[in-house]
Amino acid sequence: MQALQKPVSFIIYASLLHLVSSSSEQVKITGNDTSSENGIPQISSKLVFEITLHGVLLWASMGFLMPVGILSIRMSNREKCRKRLKILFYLHSISQMLSVLLATAGAVMSVKNFNNAFNNHHQRIGVALYGIVWLQVLIGLLRPQRGSKARSIWFFWHWMLGTAVSLLGIINIYTGLQAYHQKTYKSTRPWTALFIIEVSLIALFYLLQDKWVYMQKQGVILGGEPVRLIHLVATTQDKQKESTNESC
Repeated sequence: MQALQKPVSFIIYASLLHLVSSSSEQVKITGNDTSSENGIPQISSKLVFEITLHGVLLWASMGFLMPVGILSIRMSNREKCRKRLKILFYLHSISQMLSVLLATAGAVMSVKNFNNAFNNHHQRIGVALYGIVWLQVLIGLLRPQRGSKARSIWFFWHWMLGTAVSLLGIINIYTGLQAYHQKTYKSTRPWTALFIIEVSLIALFYLLQDKWVYMQKQGVILGGEPVRLIHLVATTQDKQKESTNESC
């Protein structure tokens, strides 16, 4: 009888040990998952809030402030008034610096609170984007004086990096929405649709601002005497420029 109790007790002990190890491995795998409903893992409300805040910071940085800075400096190319030119330049600088600060805050949140295995496109693009952003800041601070030989080279790289930051930022917002859906299993279709509308309006404004004056000219040239009307339009616009410069 005692000989049978030893193997039985050994089998029970081994079974309990296996169950304990299995449950501990399950805890390690699920990580922040608190429960499961219908096979869908549930994450804590704190983690959902941190992911949402991370997304809002990066949207405000790359999806709003960065395009505002690009559009403002783009508008300054046609501006003749020195006062409004300064306002557009400061709007560009302030919006870009705020964009960098918000992107830095989002990156710090990601490193501190999330699992950074860099095994998806969102995290990889985010690392590259963060490096380019701070390189752009450094180039912006090292701006040479207008008229120097290095100014054209500086302008080319500043424009190239700014375009790269804008495109990568928009792409990473989309990949971030996908990552949010995969992590929380919540629908992101409304936010994706709203962001598509925002990007479309920004692109439309960017493309049309240089053509707006030209489109106005096309609408004025009507009737049987186009040469005289063209002259009148040009004279009117010259007078408007002179009055604008005087008022500025």
